[in-house]
Amino acid sequence: MIYKDINEIIPKILQRNEEYEENFLHTVLEIINDVKKNGDLALKHYSKKFDNNHSDQLEITKKYLISAYDSIDEQLKLDLQLAKKNIEDFHKNQLEKSWFIEKDGILLGQKITPLEKVGVYVPGGKASYPSTVLMNVIPAKVAGVKEVVLVTPAKDGKINNVVLAACYISDVDKVFNVGGAQAIAALAYGTESIPKVDKIVGPGNIFVALAKKIVFGKVDIDMIAGPSEILIIADETANPEYIAADMLSQAEHDELASSITITNSLILAKEIEKYLNINLNKLPKKRDS
Repeated sequence: MIYKDINEIIPKILQRNEEYEENFLHTVLEIINDVKKNGDLALKHYSKKFDNNHSDQLEITKKYLISAYDSIDEQLKLDLQLAKKNIEDFHKNQLEKSWFIEKDGILLGQKITPLEKVGVYVPGGKASYPSTVLMNVIPAKVAGVKEVVLVTPAKDGKINNVVLAACYISDVDKVFNVGGAQAIAALAYGTESIPKVDKIVGPGNIFVALAKKIVFGKVDIDMIAGPSEILIIADETANPEYIAADMLSQAEHDELASSITITNSLILAKEIEKYLNINLNKLPKKRDS
């Protein structure tokens, strides 16, 4: 949709987050309190309700991760291993070190202590994100975190094999087939199966983002990530096909994602709209509007 008057769209953008929070906050609080009270029983209930996952087993075994890794093709294995090495090499340079000096009988210094447990949330309801596994688990491992616990939804009881393969090569300690606000609550408070962690990282939909916001303070979090947003500022020299691709790459994450381009060229705006429609019709996740 093209807006010619900026005053028509600005109020909608500014009110976006407030409207979303009001619409979903009650549901998220209800889920969190249920998980705090009923633990695994609540997790299984919400897995059935939201993901059509009827599995009675919350944890995914190491044997299953190995099987998933063995099932992917050899080139993909090499790609994942190369990505792992690149991520490790980068984050090793960020490591902080403990140091101490003694001055006039006084010991001064800094002690760096890795967290005991970190929880990683990996989305999985509408798409598969093995990159999220690698980019969240590997830095924690490099930092020396003793236990990394990963949660991801099993849509219709299934998790993408490439995601599970990424879990295997990243050496995740525990993987659970739980998603949504209930998974965040489990990591924050602990259940019979899922251990309480010190910090929760990883992106998610509005339910996940609100749940992380609510449990912050009980545990640490990385940030409130999502729903996805992109704002592109372009003039008449910009490539409309590239802009359309950038907008769609963010819009695919979530129905609540927001993809916006601001331009002083009506010709460019119409070209962007044309490429959006052309490319949207090729995407399997498109929605009719």
